[in-house]
Amino acid sequence: MHTSTPTSIEQIEARLAELEPESRRLDPGPAARASLREPVVRYMEEFLDGLPAAPTYVEAPELADGIARLPIQDAPRSMPELVDAVAEHVDTAGLNPASGGHVAYIPGGGLFPAALADYMAAISNRYSGLFYPAPGAVRIENQLVRWMCDLVGYPARARGDLTSGGSIANLTAVVTAREAVGIRARDVERCVLYGTDQLHHCVAKAVRIAGLSEMQSRAVPMDDGYRMDTDALERMIRDDVEAGLRPFMVVSSAGTTDAGAVDPLERIHDIAHEVGAWSHVDAAYGGFFLLADEVRDSLVALGGADSIVLDPHKGLFLPYGSGAVLVKEGAALREAHVYRAPYLRDVPEDGDWFSPADHSPELSRHFRGLRMWLPLQVFGLAPFRAALSEKIWLARYFYERVQEIPGIEVGPYPELSVVMFRFVPESGTDVDQANRELARAIHDDGRVFLSSTEIDGIVWLRVAVLHFRTRKRTIDLTLDVIRRALSTAGLAGT
Repeated sequence: MHTSTPTSIEQIEARLAELEPESRRLDPGPAARASLREPVVRYMEEFLDGLPAAPTYVEAPELADGIARLPIQDAPRSMPELVDAVAEHVDTAGLNPASGGHVAYIPGGGLFPAALADYMAAISNRYSGLFYPAPGAVRIENQLVRWMCDLVGYPARARGDLTSGGSIANLTAVVTAREAVGIRARDVERCVLYGTDQLHHCVAKAVRIAGLSEMQSRAVPMDDGYRMDTDALERMIRDDVEAGLRPFMVVSSAGTTDAGAVDPLERIHDIAHEVGAWSHVDAAYGGFFLLADEVRDSLVALGGADSIVLDPHKGLFLPYGSGAVLVKEGAALREAHVYRAPYLRDVPEDGDWFSPADHSPELSRHFRGLRMWLPLQVFGLAPFRAALSEKIWLARYFYERVQEIPGIEVGPYPELSVVMFRFVPESGTDVDQANRELARAIHDDGRVFLSSTEIDGIVWLRVAVLHFRTRKRTIDLTLDVIRRALSTAGLAGT
């Protein structure tokens, strides 16, 4: 039983009068808003203007230690002081993802209109989870999902969700497949998931979070281009069926992280569906290359998948935190995630729209759709198509030019915009160690940033061309940095 000290209305009013002036500081007026906004806008403009000359990578983790000198406290700090702290202790050290020299991993974007959209969405604070409180916001997110479904060739009944990235998108797909196929706890140990060693690790993480860690997994062999061997997949599934196991899910890739490879999607879908397995494609990196004529043919079979993951913060150059999951049978996505609490009794069922919260693990969510919708509306699709085609040709350009450097060996011809290469010295030098030293020398240079990986025990360096600010001059600079790094590391001529 709840008890409290009796308080008179006079005491309540006196306490409220005492608290209100301090509380009101959280809602600044026009002049105070301007004084907060102007240092931020000024710094952001200086940041953008300085990008062409700024390093892409700075090895100085000690700069971040300055944040410790700004503990959370009762007293306020000035906005200029805090902006300076961000500039020095956050935006200086490490990898600069806003730089066109970011050709590592799979680069993220950061389109300017997307930042303006986040500003609007954060101030209005529309809750886009349900149609009832924010019909316009939900209409925008529904429109974006429908556009992506049309792009991959999904039918009108398909649905999807805008997520924080590929990890949550893959988790959503795994959970949807688990429920749609009817996997129960007693079935897990005899279920099988199939994918190559190039499958992104977030899929394994999603499987564990979804309660399927006791499921069996098969590493399907690959061809010379690091694409799934469909003959091997077919044999593995046939053997598992004969052994009394249940093929549950085949996960293919449309753009692997290491090599940028696109699995033979159409054949994979056919093999999976012949045994009632769910066919899922992680197209987080490669999916939006459907907008580019050069590689569309290798991606048109995406529409045969039961579910697909896309990352707009990759192929549409949006800020990090922009993912998407699409499910062909949209009802399956809803049935796996919908929930109604008593306090949501005022929320109507879907009409010619659907509420994102009914198709996602999230309930509380910000209006993330605006950061995607505004750039697409402001620019139109034409520059996105051109930029994606440009990245394909830049990768091809790098592939040809890097072979002119003595001692450089390349991996497969780029299917999308990732190129693998390594330095092979003529002497008896350890090849893997030589490439580690080359990577370190490139990082020490700092003008561009590329990453390394290991496949079948071999160390490779990678150039991943996807940043909207990466141009031909960036690739020429990258080639120059590689040449200089070989000399700096003492590898040239070996």
